[in-house]
Amino acid sequence: MVSETFAIAGEVSVRRLGYGTVHLTGPGCWGPRGSAEDAVAVLRAAVDGGVTLIDTADNYGPSVAEELIAEALYPYASELTVATKGGVVRTGPDVWHVDGRPERLRAMCEASLRRLRVDTIDLYQLHRLDPGVPLADQLGTLAELRRAGKVRHVGLDSVTPAQLEAALDLGIVDIVSVQNRYNVLDRASEPLLKLCETRGIAFLPWFPLGNGSLAEDPVCTDIARARGASPAQVALAWLLHHSPVLCPTPGTSAVAHLTENLAAARLRLSPTDLARLDALA
Repeated sequence: MVSETFAIAGEVSVRRLGYGTVHLTGPGCWGPRGSAEDAVAVLRAAVDGGVTLIDTADNYGPSVAEELIAEALYPYASELTVATKGGVVRTGPDVWHVDGRPERLRAMCEASLRRLRVDTIDLYQLHRLDPGVPLADQLGTLAELRRAGKVRHVGLDSVTPAQLEAALDLGIVDIVSVQNRYNVLDRASEPLLKLCETRGIAFLPWFPLGNGSLAEDPVCTDIARARGASPAQVALAWLLHHSPVLCPTPGTSAVAHLTENLAAARLRLSPTDLARLDALA
């Protein structure tokens, strides 16, 4: 039985198949991709389609994705969880600078609060660990924001199992989610996934569709033909079958593609299908 929901931190229930906003931005994750009207339509279609978890970041655009979310969905439905990220500064297309200094993290969080038009961010994730700043200082800042009521829950992005263990061992703030690259063809983060399963931590895989590579994989395409589905739907369904903590948030800028992705939640794979897909690792 594949669960359709996951309780983040054991208390915030979301549908496991969510929506990610990175594709609402232009090349190099810089500026808008298309018109604001089209982006608003996709975001509203996602919520109308049952999505209760939307993933974004302050540097998508930068600022573009958060502003579009507020334009499309504010005031937010009570069941909707918006997760955003801070800790990376953008100075141009495909240019990323990690900055985990406490003063910068506080400023980034305040800016996200303003753009999203909320008093509290549901899930605030450190986009990258800054090697130049003590981990305790970075986590301490997030704990401070949580105590101030500006952040409800805290997560991490792009970490190793050892880094997650270190964050958990410090005990400065509860870590309720991680985001790492992971899909049916890329299992480098499998040890991290197992750790998340053990600790009850949500795992939001980025590149859940392999950045388009799945459409060329013969196993995915063969199973897709047999199931009357697309390779992307097979890949998303595999994630939902593979682990109960996986909460993929595939992104798109088109309503038709969004509808296709969301239909993957209803696709049931057979044990044989799963064995073939598991073997791709």
